[in-house]
Amino acid sequence: MRVAAVDAGCVAAGAALTLAFEPFGYFPVAFASLAALFMAWRQCRTPGHAFLRGWLFGIGMFGTGVSWVYESFAFSDVPSALALVLTIALVGGFALYPALLGWVAMRFSPAGDAPRLLAVYPAGWVLWEWLRGWVFTGLPWLQVGTAQIDGPASGWLPVIGVLGTSALVAFVAGGIVYAAHARRIGALVVLVAAAVLWGAGAALARIEWIRPAGGPVDVAIVQGNIAQDQKWRPEMRAVTLERYAGLARMHFDADLVVWPESAMPGFLDTLKDFANRLGLEATGHGSAILSGVPIRRKPGGPYLNAVVMLGSESGIYVKRHLVPFGEYLPLSWLLHPIIGRLGIRIAEFSSGPREQAPILLGSHTIGVSICYEIAFAHEVRRDLPEAAFLVTVSNDAWFGKSIGPHQHLQIARSRAAESGRWLVRATNTGLSAVVSPRGEVRGRLPQFETASAAFEIVPMQGETPYVRFGDWPIVIALAVWFVAGIVTARRTARVQARLCLRVATRRFRRQGRTTGMLPAIRIR
Repeated sequence: MRVAAVDAGCVAAGAALTLAFEPFGYFPVAFASLAALFMAWRQCRTPGHAFLRGWLFGIGMFGTGVSWVYESFAFSDVPSALALVLTIALVGGFALYPALLGWVAMRFSPAGDAPRLLAVYPAGWVLWEWLRGWVFTGLPWLQVGTAQIDGPASGWLPVIGVLGTSALVAFVAGGIVYAAHARRIGALVVLVAAAVLWGAGAALARIEWIRPAGGPVDVAIVQGNIAQDQKWRPEMRAVTLERYAGLARMHFDADLVVWPESAMPGFLDTLKDFANRLGLEATGHGSAILSGVPIRRKPGGPYLNAVVMLGSESGIYVKRHLVPFGEYLPLSWLLHPIIGRLGIRIAEFSSGPREQAPILLGSHTIGVSICYEIAFAHEVRRDLPEAAFLVTVSNDAWFGKSIGPHQHLQIARSRAAESGRWLVRATNTGLSAVVSPRGEVRGRLPQFETASAAFEIVPMQGETPYVRFGDWPIVIALAVWFVAGIVTARRTARVQARLCLRVATRRFRRQGRTTGMLPAIRIR
């Protein structure tokens, strides 16, 4: 009964982790949630049971945290029942990450609270977060470091990034469990170390890593609020274009007007007249428009998801990191017949080149990312330190009324804090916002409303420690610590086995038995 209760508790602990992220924002829950998982793993006796508890935790975590996936299927003509099946399959697949970590940790570190709780579990958790951001093009969603953007640990973001901040959370969680079972001195050392780390985060938040690169820039955000099921209808094209053009004209006194991803509902070559006329109008006012629009090299493809500059400036950026199953189909030769029979529509986009000419606003380079790309720190870092500020455009109408847009904005805020740059975020239905170099939201448009507003931002120059070094120092250090924890745990297991053998030998001798059976005892 008690084992079953702990198993059920793993699901609850995983589900609770979602509360650490927006729109809830209870960031301390991340520590308690991981501590509960590590505690549950500590009580396991077999790798299989550790796998099960990790998988149950993942079911709770991803079942609540990425529940917005179900909403996105609604706009791909997927029947509700099939959408539910696909969502369950996706959640079950992502739950394998903590499950495999539990199995590996139990299989290769069979004993020792200190090495497992202070090395194997926390380092492994963050390494698995890193792998999740790369495998099958990655899904770096629900990284626990992201949830700390509003906490004392936010000062670490420009130094060690989200991944490094995740490591601090995981190590503190492991330290909590260790302190609960360790001797008084060991517990005190762990708690003091945690306090020092968090105090250092508050101190680091006061450091100015970057500096202004000129005077302020006026930027306007336009949020068209076009329903996803209406966006691409032919009869809605003129309505959509006029709405965006009308809102843009209200802000031609701004240096830059930003429209969302695919704000222009058609290929750029079919909208050239509209784009040229509006561009000339913006030029006459000394302004420029940065708009998302799909482009194609020729009729029939290939199709590209892009952002173009209209008006007093020019330039184009093509999305490099596409969304699997959303913008392209992985293993299309195998999956395309199946997807076709199920009636699921998947756009076939091509990715942009790795090296692209920068988009400029006067003398300032803009670091542009489209939708999903903002979730990848290495994608944003690629444009730094040259970029003076960041612009990310998205169409979060795909998320519906779920928690997805709130999580997406929180991820964007973490990129601003990592890079020490102002960030402008324009989306179709919200949440559109302007974020300071510390990750603070300085202005936001109301969700699911047609709206626009102008904000003042400051171009920045210089580089934070994270921009300079990236994730690799953290990944390498964690990998070394993970292996060291396993080696120490295995040595601990051997020592414990020898002690058990000595105790057994003494008991045999006290009982007057022979030791002839002792050679049959083997220590692995």
